[in-house]
Amino acid sequence: MTTPLFQAVSRYAEAHARQGGVVQTPIPGLSTVRATEPSGLLHAIAQPLVCLVLQGSKRVAMGAQTYGFSAGESLLITADVPTVSQITRASAAAPYLSIALELSLPVIADLSAQMGAVPGGDHAPVHVDPTDAEVADVALRLMRLLERPEAVPLLHVSLVRELHYWLLAGRHGAAIRRLGWPGSHAQRVARAVAVLRADFAQPLPVESLAALAGMSPSSFHQHFRAVTSLSPLQFQKQLRLIEARRLMLAEGVGASSAAFAVGYESVPQFTREYGRLFGLPPVRDIQAAKDRTRSVA
Repeated sequence: MTTPLFQAVSRYAEAHARQGGVVQTPIPGLSTVRATEPSGLLHAIAQPLVCLVLQGSKRVAMGAQTYGFSAGESLLITADVPTVSQITRASAAAPYLSIALELSLPVIADLSAQMGAVPGGDHAPVHVDPTDAEVADVALRLMRLLERPEAVPLLHVSLVRELHYWLLAGRHGAAIRRLGWPGSHAQRVARAVAVLRADFAQPLPVESLAALAGMSPSSFHQHFRAVTSLSPLQFQKQLRLIEARRLMLAEGVGASSAAFAVGYESVPQFTREYGRLFGLPPVRDIQAAKDRTRSVA
């Protein structure tokens, strides 16, 4: 990994540090992460993205697969998939540091149409590889652009597009390209996923989601699981539970209120399903998380 990129991300992350160390930059979809200690487990349904690690290390699990990555490596996620992540190496002297960019389906579709054939390869939704020099170079120019705020609105689009190009031209271009194929199963499932993410607290019948994706309910169920590794109901359930945990931990909302806020009608059902996902019932889990925070403060 280039020293200038490390320095640029470090400067930005330190200058804009917030709780949790995640900083959303003025460039849409671009964020930095800085942590001075190993983290607990973080459950999420990840969006397609690329993450470049500049210092420290992290572990991400998806189903039975676990991926470890560290400085000089990149994590590429090419589908909306449930992940459990943990920063495994970080300290005040050597903080964990990374930069992440969410992938843009319209940019992928436009570039794919112009690029023609791209290298074949593994279509798995998660990959860890050494960071390509071209990708690191564009990332550095994006970080330098943030130091000139007046230029960001005028120049960031072309740089984000260039970064997508190098990803498509790389070893996992075929997996990324599936996201942008017009009418592909991945793109049609993505339409349903966008609705689930926006309206997860509302009842969303599978038949309605299937119609949105232009598939029969049985075909939609099959392709949704193939892309995300979950059924639509499981996907919605995890979104609800992850948001409920955030409400309780970050905003101090009580367990019952959080359950109703994310769409549950039964608190006992919420408590059971929360415990299955996070390993502890809501009140004990949130208390344990707060105790961990106090112990390292």
